[in-house]
Amino acid sequence: MARREREELKPDDGFTSKLVGVNRISKTVKGGRNMRFSALIVVGDGKGSVGIGAAKAAEVPEAIKKAELLARRNLIKIALADHTIPHETIGVYGKSNVLLRPAPEGTGVIAGSSVRAVVELAGIKNITTKAYGSRNPINCVKATLEGLKSLRTPEQVAALRGKTVEEILG
Repeated sequence: MARREREELKPDDGFTSKLVGVNRISKTVKGGRNMRFSALIVVGDGKGSVGIGAAKAAEVPEAIKKAELLARRNLIKIALADHTIPHETIGVYGKSNVLLRPAPEGTGVIAGSSVRAVVELAGIKNITTKAYGSRNPINCVKATLEGLKSLRTPEQVAALRGKTVEEILG
């Protein structure tokens, strides 16, 4: 089956995926070295749903396919406010810290490659980010996801505090 035919058979569910990184992993055994590959994939619909997946396999395409399936299984919904985020937040995972700041219309996505993949596929068009600590792509992606998970809309905050949205916004 040709590649084009396989792509046509794939269901179009509105999700796009982006490959963040592929690593070669070797395990030394009695007979020599066992080579495997790990892939990190981000999947999103551009409307507030995003997920990440990391998987290993003997071949690169297999690892990518497994990672994509994992990412689709681990989708989360995030809070958006006019193509940006409702408030500033810091995502922490391991030694990676990612600062996410809302930006005015026309700013675009100011982010490193691994953070950019998550933010763009989530549907955020205007944001400023800065990665502190470890710049490991896996940890940066997971820290970004943690930061996005912690976002709350003014409506959610008002409901938690038992107040009106006007009281929260001032």
